[in-house]
Amino acid sequence: MTFQDIFKSSFLENITSVSILDMLLALLLSFGLGMFIFLVYKKTFSGVMFSSSFGVTLVALTMITTVVILAVTSNVVLSLGMVGALSIVRFRTAIKEPLDIAFLFWSIAVGIVLAAGMIPLAVIGSVVIGVLLLALVNRKAYHNPYIVVLTCDGHGSELAARTFLERQTERCILKSKTVQKGMVELNLEIRLKDDNTDFVNALSDIEGVGSAVLVSYNGEYMG
Repeated sequence: MTFQDIFKSSFLENITSVSILDMLLALLLSFGLGMFIFLVYKKTFSGVMFSSSFGVTLVALTMITTVVILAVTSNVVLSLGMVGALSIVRFRTAIKEPLDIAFLFWSIAVGIVLAAGMIPLAVIGSVVIGVLLLALVNRKAYHNPYIVVLTCDGHGSELAARTFLERQTERCILKSKTVQKGMVELNLEIRLKDDNTDFVNALSDIEGVGSAVLVSYNGEYMG
């Protein structure tokens, strides 16, 4: 072993393993595509409360994945160590919306593809996925289920309200019924014929109907 071998640093040798131009280009592209994913997420969000921090997370996740994959592709030994290091990471954050999982995987996939040098695949694939999500999620469908909560004072008003609903909607199914002294509460699942909801106003005017509430139903909750 020579004197120069003692001061030789393998850490410093890895500095030039990835060029500055490659790093800047990959980070700029990942930031741009991450912002595109964030905008698609913002346009397609249909939950109760929009979280801007999750959108920022999508951008950051795209860039972080790009940095990690750039390091892995430049060194085979590092890639093996990275697999072991990432295997101990556990994410405990609950995903409330099923569609959020798709955006998370989309961000990770874009970061991996960009770092691998497949820029056309990352760009064209992101554009196609974004257009499909915008078209499918924002598509206005009249057959989406709704829940009507009715409060009636007896059997006669209950029958009149259900008959009226069956004429005004494509489908009307009783989900639950609560009976108390002098009051009947009904939860009915309906499918609208169009986007007109004026029938709820007429429903509340039926004699014996105390209140009528229309609630959008997504299969996870019922109000």
